[in-house]
Formats: sequence, C-alpha cells, structure tokens
Amino acid sequence: MLKQRIITALVLLLLLLPALFYPDTLAWRLVTLLLIAAAAWEWGRLNGLGQFGAWLGAFACLVSCVMAWDLGLLASRQPLLWILAGGAWVLAGAALLRAGVARWGQLPRALRVPGGLLALWLTWLAVVQAREVGIAFLLSILVLVWMADIAAYFAGKAFGGRFSHGKLAPAISPGKSWEGVWGGMVGVVVLALVWLGLERAGVLPPPSLYGHLQTRGGWFLLLLACLFLAAMSVVGDLVESLVKRSAGAKDSSRLLPGHGGVLDRVDALLPTLPLAMMLYTLLA
Repeated sequence: MLKQRIITALVLLLLLLPALFYPDTLAWRLVTLLLIAAAAWEWGRLNGLGQFGAWLGAFACLVSCVMAWDLGLLASRQPLLWILAGGAWVLAGAALLRAGVARWGQLPRALRVPGGLLALWLTWLAVVQAREVGIAFLLSILVLVWMADIAAYFAGKAFGGRFSHGKLAPAISPGKSWEGVWGGMVGVVVLALVWLGLERAGVLPPPSLYGHLQTRGGWFLLLLACLFLAAMSVVGDLVESLVKRSAGAKDSSRLLPGHGGVLDRVDALLPTLPLAMMLYTLLA
C-alpha cells in the first residue's frame, strides 16, 4: 500500500510540477482542468448518477470551465463572484455539518449535483486565477492547506481528547478532534510568519497570500485570515467525508491508487481557494 501511494504521488508530481512552473499558464490550466473533470465524475457517482450520469456531469463541468476560459474570466478579477462564493461556502458548510449525514441524502439530487459541480467550477477558476497572480501566491495557499492538515494530524495524535470533551464530528469523521483543529490553526499561523520572514529576506519570491494580507490589512488581518482559512479547510474535508459516508463509500473513487480519488485529495481546497481569492480581490 505504501509503495503504491509513493508511486502515485511521484506520478502526480511529474504531471503537476512542470505545468505549475512552466512560464505560460496554458499547461497549468489544462492539467487542472483534467483533474476537475475527474472530480466532477466522482461527484456524480457519489450522488447516485450512475456511469452515464457521472460522465455527463464531468462533461458539463468541463464545458463550464472552457466557457469561463473563453469569456476571459480567468485573467480578470471577480470580486463579486468571490464574495458570493465565499459567503456560500461559509453558510452552506455550516448548514450541512449541522444537518449531518442523514439529511444529505434527503436533499433533492437536482440540488446536490449542480451544487457540487458549481463548487468544482469555482475551485478551478480560483486555482487558475491564483496561478495568474504568481507561482508563489498559489503555492502559499496550497501549502497553507497542507500545513493545516499535517499539523492537525500530529496535534490530534499527541493531544486528542486531552483538553476537549468529545470529538469534532464523530458521526462524520470519528478520527478528528478539536485539538487537531487547534493544532492545524497554530501550524498555519507559524507557516505564515516564517514564509513572510523568508519572503522579506529575499529567500522566497513575492507575492504570497501572507505578504498581501499583511501589507494591505496589517498583522491582525493576517492572523485572522490564517485562522479562518485553516478552519474552512477543515470544513471542506468534513463536507466531503459527509457525502462519502452518506453514499457508503470509503473513497471518492480509485482513480489515484493508494490515495483514493481526486476529491479525497482536493476536498480541503474546495472552500479555501475561493476564499483566498475573495480576500485577495477585496484587498486589491
């Protein structure tokens, strides 16, 4: 299993890194478009569409992304769009987690499927726009999510259950603890401070999300934004776990051997990327 995970991770890196660092953003757009279409196919299957319906959903998501590309949305700031997307994630995420697993299957499929495809479309738009801002800017968002996950894992292992009563969301993801969430937040704040220090020392190139937040809004806004984004990355993870549990699935698919599916790898990015672009455009 470990060997399989390592091989898959290496293949993904060989696919993503050249596209990310290539001077022209065309390669990044195409590679991420492929991944988002795969995630849309998984979303259809998790919501009971069957093979044909899942492929149709993936095609619809693909066409929507290409239309956004053709209309010039990828290279232009969309403050209103990101405000609406960010607000929708905060409200819908809270409502879904409060309702729990049982209520998800009771929602009309005509609401669940387009809602997920819209979230994936927004994620693709955000990840491409972030790359347009700069490689360092996009990486600062991705590393924030990775740090929140890694720090939460180790904090949960070390301190889970010591300071809180009960798990974070036992009916959705029994392994997650409040201590893990707090540890993830601390890890993200430390990351932001270290990254900002290295950026100002000339070790890391600007612009980064952290430098933008601190320059435009000060240290308090930087701290608040880091805590908020770390918390929303957990929301994205929990929402995907809720959908999988409702479908009776352990993984979103087997597209990535040893890792599950594409949704399993990008779930925390679904709210975080649009919210990061919201903060960027508002402060710009």
